[in-house]
Amino acid sequence: MSKAAVSVDQLNALGQGKFPGYLGMEITGVDNGEVAARMAVQAHHLAPNGFLHAGSVVTLADTCCGYACRVNLPDGAENFTTIELKSNYLGTARDGVITCVAKPAHLGRTTQVWDAVVTHADTGKTIALFRCTQMILYPK
Repeated sequence: MSKAAVSVDQLNALGQGKFPGYLGMEITGVDNGEVAARMAVQAHHLAPNGFLHAGSVVTLADTCCGYACRVNLPDGAENFTTIELKSNYLGTARDGVITCVAKPAHLGRTTQVWDAVVTHADTGKTIALFRCTQMILYPK
């Protein structure tokens, strides 16, 4: 997939039959190297305490950042892998829709660093701040 050719539909197709598709994530935007997504909160996204499971939130953020990294691979790179991630949870949800936007903090040739913010679509409240580092992979 070349940078210029990547569409929302292509990114959504990547997740079908995989974890992002199973969780019901929907990519909603690809623009200026950023990726946006949404996920309607359902029972399988909740922890036993009835609140949004941290793993559901981190998966949404990590997926946005990973797809954004894919869109922004340097020339000659063939793939990437996550080498570090961190989340700070500032809120939670029991229902509604959560959204995420991933933005680049560093677009290097060997690593990329991505920041994402997860918010509750109805209230606008921040659910989590997320950062990950991707190692860029080149053919051997």
